[in-house]
Amino acid sequence: MSRSRLKDGLEIGIFRVVTGILALLPERWAMASGAALGWFLGYVLRIRRSVVDEHLLMAFPDETPAWRARVARDAYLHVGRETVAIFLLSRLAPEQLNQRTTMVGFEAFEKAMQLGKGVILMTGHLGNWEIGAAGFTTRGVPFDAVAKSMENSRFGDELMKARKGVGMGVINVDEAPTGVMDALRAGRAVAILADQNAHRGGIYVPFFGKLASTARGPALFALRSGAPMMLAIPLRDPGPSPKYTVNIEPIQFEASGNRKADIEGLTIAHTRALERAIRRAPHQYFWHHKRWKKRPDTEVDDGAPPYSSDAEVAAFR
Repeated sequence: MSRSRLKDGLEIGIFRVVTGILALLPERWAMASGAALGWFLGYVLRIRRSVVDEHLLMAFPDETPAWRARVARDAYLHVGRETVAIFLLSRLAPEQLNQRTTMVGFEAFEKAMQLGKGVILMTGHLGNWEIGAAGFTTRGVPFDAVAKSMENSRFGDELMKARKGVGMGVINVDEAPTGVMDALRAGRAVAILADQNAHRGGIYVPFFGKLASTARGPALFALRSGAPMMLAIPLRDPGPSPKYTVNIEPIQFEASGNRKADIEGLTIAHTRALERAIRRAPHQYFWHHKRWKKRPDTEVDDGAPPYSSDAEVAAFR
């Protein structure tokens, strides 16, 4: 057995033991255990702690170090707790998931679906996007999500099982160019995570004042299909009970007919909408991923502050 296969096997073995134990616990205890695990990863093992601290300083330079430290702590607790919540989805009946999600803006979403062109739901690593999807499927919405394959395929299989258990279809990111368009033509809602670093083919748009390589695909899908684009953010409600509010809002954008300019403009619009949502609940955002990893070829680090206005971005380009 190769080292990578052995590592994958060990990881999935540990994962199954841990989730098996958590499944035996009362839900509240399981969630608390997940939060404790998140704290352990952030404060003992310090996994990606420097990345989290760097990103919070970049996004909130005017806040105090104590404030950013609290957000970092809560973000680790949130990731641990909500990871457990995702893998316990199979314990919940559809009506239970329905009761746990409050949909704000759902009537506007339904009207958009009635146009027959499908709806592109932009979201991000904010709140609990897996349970947010269940808020749609348990209300009878035909729903697909674009997702990447995981490095450990066995983990991917477990996550796929959880997703299918709540009625979610999955479009592999490698098949998105045809899969998304087919789903929209069938009148389905398609969810796309909008906040991952685009390694290839991305365009640079402002995100918390610094240019971030962002996939142009969602905007291109919307412009080609005529499908409405909306932002859907599933935030966990305050308190010990696992309840979530899914906020749905249209992405405001008017196309000019210039395809290149419209792709950039719509990408800026949905990125701004996501940033506004993150600012409302920064402790529920996944600051751990390297959102600003890819940099423009012409960027020069001269000690100047991040780009903070459209004029600066235009001049930069």
